[in-house]
Amino acid sequence: MTLPYEILVGLRYLKAKRRQRTISLNTFISIAGITLGVAALIGTLGIMTGFKEDLQTKILGTTAHIIVQERGTNDMKGYANLVTQIEQVPDVLAGAPFIFKQVLVTSKTAVQGVVLRGIQPEQEVRVTDLQDNLKFGKLDDLDHPPEFPPPSSTNDSGTETTNPPQRKKLPGIIVGKELSFRLGVFLGDTLNVVSPVGPMTSFTMTPKIRPFTVVGIFESGMFEYDSSLAYISLGEAQKFFSLGDTVTGIQVKVKDVFLAQDIAHRVEALLGAAYLARDWMQLNRNLFSALKLEKTMMFLLLVLITLVASFNIVGTLTMIVNEKQREIAILKAMGATPRAIMRIFMLNGVVIGLVGTGIGIPLGYTFLYLIQNYWTFDASVYYISKIPVHILPLDVILVGASAILISFAATLYPSWQAAKLDPVSALRYE
Repeated sequence: MTLPYEILVGLRYLKAKRRQRTISLNTFISIAGITLGVAALIGTLGIMTGFKEDLQTKILGTTAHIIVQERGTNDMKGYANLVTQIEQVPDVLAGAPFIFKQVLVTSKTAVQGVVLRGIQPEQEVRVTDLQDNLKFGKLDDLDHPPEFPPPSSTNDSGTETTNPPQRKKLPGIIVGKELSFRLGVFLGDTLNVVSPVGPMTSFTMTPKIRPFTVVGIFESGMFEYDSSLAYISLGEAQKFFSLGDTVTGIQVKVKDVFLAQDIAHRVEALLGAAYLARDWMQLNRNLFSALKLEKTMMFLLLVLITLVASFNIVGTLTMIVNEKQREIAILKAMGATPRAIMRIFMLNGVVIGLVGTGIGIPLGYTFLYLIQNYWTFDASVYYISKIPVHILPLDVILVGASAILISFAATLYPSWQAAKLDPVSALRYE
């Protein structure tokens, strides 16, 4: 099979004049520019996608996929029947009631404002990963706190007494790892939970205070959660906040987290207009919108690298056109059309783009492999031990197509210059 002469001539123009080199230096620089641009884009998008998905996993491990609440109030009644109805919705795996309040917690050494969640341990394991995130203690200890040894007591001489005071059995509380550090508490220690909303006196409202025993410490991987979140049993929360048989809302877990919005609409349609269902994307809309915008802007900025590399292609082809004026004139004199001349130089740019993209994509994958496997962090400081990486096939296709398209666009002006060359002027003094 004989190749069209445009291909043969175009590939010949990419070679060096000296026989010792396969391609010219200008061609090599143009290919290297495209290669580095593609590799940088693949690496950046892979890291940003990995961070986004890692953050998404940590958020969904602590919070539910859908939150159902009653409109206009935080006191939902008849929640047991509502949970049963919600679990009948297709693609819903489980539902669990919860109470959500902001309180102060105090220890012997510190005070901290936290979000207190009242949960049912047997239902919570069905909708979140709290049980898996526990580093110390068990989730069931909220309902049945274990017996911890009483703290040792000393007399005035500094020696330990033989009969330390017996500890009163208190309800259990689970706190985050960072929160336990700030308060200086561990398993078996006592915390005081302070609610600013308490009984009314003749003058003012008095805070409500109740002691709890730390029965568990969790680590979700999200600093915001680990430093400002605590759990108690649903029954204890109802008693402490004087809620009676009501809850704040219902947590829902679904089969596919990316269909949560559609499922939330189905839940609303089932329960009626009196209830509001919000999916995890809506609850964390600002965060994920910022991540999406950042990824888009990084893509656009790094495309500039490829655009800069495309100027090398323009310069290379322009130099070839100036050097090959005699050959172009001869081709035209032999019957080559202006379109055929344009195809010769367009082929040069496309070849540079294809070769640069073909080398840049594996180079980007190699960079990400090295980053993920050989660059480690102190997990106690950065909350991650390795950089999360995930490359989406759509991102690779988008990067490759963009590089090839930019390379092709860079050939238009030099090809047009070559096509309009007058063979008489070029061959006048030959």
